[in-house]
Amino acid sequence: MTLLDIPPLRYRRNGTMGPANVNNVTSSQPATWPAKAAKARLHYVSGKGGTGKSTVAGALALALAAGGRRVLLVEVEGRQSIAQLFDLPPLPPTETKIATADGGGEVVALALDVPHAFLEYLEMFYNLGFAGRALKRMGAVDFVTTLAPGLKDVIITGKIKECVNRIDKTGHRTYDAIVVDAPPTGRITTFLDVTKAMAEMAKGGPVMNQAIGVSELVHSEQTMVHLVTLLEALPVQETADAVADLTSNHFHVGAVIVNRASEPFLPADAIGAAADGRLDRVAIAESLHKAGLPVNDTAIDGLLTEASEYAMRVQAQNECAAALEKVDVARMRLTALTDGVDLGGMYELAEQLAEQGVR
Repeated sequence: MTLLDIPPLRYRRNGTMGPANVNNVTSSQPATWPAKAAKARLHYVSGKGGTGKSTVAGALALALAAGGRRVLLVEVEGRQSIAQLFDLPPLPPTETKIATADGGGEVVALALDVPHAFLEYLEMFYNLGFAGRALKRMGAVDFVTTLAPGLKDVIITGKIKECVNRIDKTGHRTYDAIVVDAPPTGRITTFLDVTKAMAEMAKGGPVMNQAIGVSELVHSEQTMVHLVTLLEALPVQETADAVADLTSNHFHVGAVIVNRASEPFLPADAIGAAADGRLDRVAIAESLHKAGLPVNDTAIDGLLTEASEYAMRVQAQNECAAALEKVDVARMRLTALTDGVDLGGMYELAEQLAEQGVR
């Protein structure tokens, strides 16, 4: 079985229902949100560049916010991808409400700015707010965060931890869940583990305590790392490598999310024949004639070539799906959006995640 036989989902877009366009790929495991992920509060979303990890992070935040929950969506790479996805102007380095979800839920965004977070850090742990602002005017903050290896990641993960643990005036958690649009798979383990290295280097005091606290959080069952992939050779291989690396470093992998799935246009029994150039030319000509379409050798040759190339792509996807089957992690999938990723598409993807158990 491969990922391409999963039944189509149904999605809601602009208040209407309709069939989703999904890969006809099957899986020996049900495509569903794993129970351990449902219990977590901090979700890192990573993936090879180009797989759509930022889009998936945004959709996951919307899905988790449904039912009246408050979710923080954090961006750490300074690309303002959240603003683009939600059709907003560039976001400030402060928490800003960007969307509502079913049941009165809301998504708040934080486009993390390292100098801004560093000044917060100095004020919170060293009571150096005034001195920190003076350092910023002198350009020292940028110098320090660039000079010290790993310090940027320590500041970012420390700020995320503060958001996870923050309590409001009523004594409740400020956020029910936090979703992080994390660095790509090639850097995710180093990014998460940098505080452990910092704790080992520090002699003591607030820096070491903060680093230890962050390390304990990201290694706990409160934190899940989700990996986004496409059914292509390089993303699948990077995903498999990342799962092995994260697991060996004692992080909890939640789900592998197959993105941009698409439904095959040819029936399964015709894929092999099309790839091998064995389709019945005469039968195709007769079908075109019955449909009232032009029938000539040029048109049929072009159609057969397109069918062969397409079938070979489907076969390659099936091979990637089979390789993904060997990775012992829960799998989910999102459809390819025919109209591209816009705000309506984000809600559509969130609905698909909800259909697969995201709560």
